[in-house]
Amino acid sequence: METKTTKKHTLRNAILIIIAALVVGGVLYKVITGYIDTLPKFDYVYGDYSAGNLAAYPDTSFAVMSDIHYYDTSLGTSGAAFEECMQSDRKLLKESSELTGKAIDKILTSGVKFVLVSGDLTKDGELINHEQVASQLQRLVDAGIKVFVIPGNHDVNNPGAVKYVGDGSERVENVSEEDFADIYKNCGYSDAIMRDPSSLSYVAEPQDGLWILALDSCESENNTPDKEEIWAGELDQAQIDWVQSVLTQAQEQGKAVILLEHHGVVEHWEGQSKLHPDYLLSDYKYDGKFFSSYGVRLAFTGHYHAQDISLEDNGDDGFIYDTETGSLITPPCSFRLCTISNNSITLNSTYLIDEYSAEFKTQSMDFVKDTIYNEAYKTLKGYYVSDKDADYLASVIASAYVAHYDGNEGISEPVTVDKSRLNLWGKLIYSQYEYVVKGLAKDLPPDDADCTFSLGAVG
Repeated sequence: METKTTKKHTLRNAILIIIAALVVGGVLYKVITGYIDTLPKFDYVYGDYSAGNLAAYPDTSFAVMSDIHYYDTSLGTSGAAFEECMQSDRKLLKESSELTGKAIDKILTSGVKFVLVSGDLTKDGELINHEQVASQLQRLVDAGIKVFVIPGNHDVNNPGAVKYVGDGSERVENVSEEDFADIYKNCGYSDAIMRDPSSLSYVAEPQDGLWILALDSCESENNTPDKEEIWAGELDQAQIDWVQSVLTQAQEQGKAVILLEHHGVVEHWEGQSKLHPDYLLSDYKYDGKFFSSYGVRLAFTGHYHAQDISLEDNGDDGFIYDTETGSLITPPCSFRLCTISNNSITLNSTYLIDEYSAEFKTQSMDFVKDTIYNEAYKTLKGYYVSDKDADYLASVIASAYVAHYDGNEGISEPVTVDKSRLNLWGKLIYSQYEYVVKGLAKDLPPDDADCTFSLGAVG
C-alpha cells in the first residue's frame, strides 16, 4: 500500500526528472544550435593561396569615404518626427551637405587617383538625396579622379524614404537597383569590366594590375513597404559563385584585388557578432577566409560608423585586413587617405569635426554620446536595473562606443566598470553584457587611425 510519504517522494522524483529533462534538453538545444551556427550557410570553393605567387599591389593613392547619409534639408528639419529621428540616431543630418563638400574639397587637393565609397550614401534612399550625392561626387570625376560606389542598406528600395511635414512625415520617392546603377553610372557602373547579373556588384580596374571588387552585400530586394529596411548583409550562393569566378580570373591574370562592400568581413571587436550580427556578413567567418584564399588582402567596409581596422590571419589560406571607415556625418566625421607603395599601404585619417569651432565639436561629440547613452539606458531599464546603476552603466557604454568610433580605443582614456558601484541586480545584468564593454575597450591590431602595414605578409 502506497503511503503519503511514498507519494511525496514519487511526486518529488517526477518533478526532478522533468526539471532534469528540461535542463538537459536546454543544454542539448544550445549545443546543437551552437554547432549549426558554426556551419557555413553556403558552399565555398577556396582558392589555392600561395605567398610566393601573390600579385603585388601596384603603387597608387586613393581616398575612402563611407556612410555619407546625405540629407537634403528641403525634406524638413523640424517637427516631432524629425526630432525623434535625430534623437534615435547619431548623424549630423543638417550638416551632411556641408560635411560632404568639405571632404570632397580635401580629396580634390590630395593628389589621389581614385575614391572608394562603401555604401549608405543617403539618409534613407530618397531619390533627391541620391541625386545630390551623385552631383557632389561628379566634382571628383570632372577633376579626373575616378569614383567607385557600392550601395548600403539605406540606399535601395528603402521604405523609410520620407520628408518631414509638421510633426509627422510623408513618403517620398526612393530608388530601385536599376535607378541606383543609372544615377551612379559615372561612379563605377559605366567603367565596370564585369557586372554580377544578380546584384549591384561589379569589377573595375582603376589602373593596370589592380581590380576593385565592389560587392553589393545588402538585401534590399527583400525590403517591403511599411517595414524598416533590412540592415543585415549577405552574399548569396549566386554572388559567391560569381565572386569565385572573378577571383579565379584575377589570380590567373596576376591582378591584385581590393574588396569594397558595406558589411564587415571581420569582427571589429570581440563579441560584435553576438551583439550586432547585422553589421557583418551573415557568413563572415567563411567569407573572410574565402576572399583571402584567393589573395585578397584589403577590404574596405563601413556600416558600423567606426574608424577601425581588423586583421584576420587565415594561415595557409592567407590574410585579410578589414578596413572600416567611419561615417562622414557621425562625429568625429572621418574619411581616409591611402597610399600603396612597394606592396605596403599607409592609411591616414582625416577628422572633419576638427574643422569646426571647439564649441560645435564639443556639442557634436556630446550629441553622439547622449544618443548612445539614451539607447543603453532604455535597454538597461528594460531589465529593471535601478536608475543609479542604469545611469552609470549607460555612461560607460557610451564612452566605450565613442572611443571605438574614434579608433585606437582604450589608449588615451581606458574604459572600465567599477562593479563595486553596482547593486546585486546591476552586477547580474552587467555580467551578461560585460563582453560589450571589454570588447569595445580592447583595440584589435593594427592601429586604426594612422598606420602602415605590409600587403605581402602578416605583421
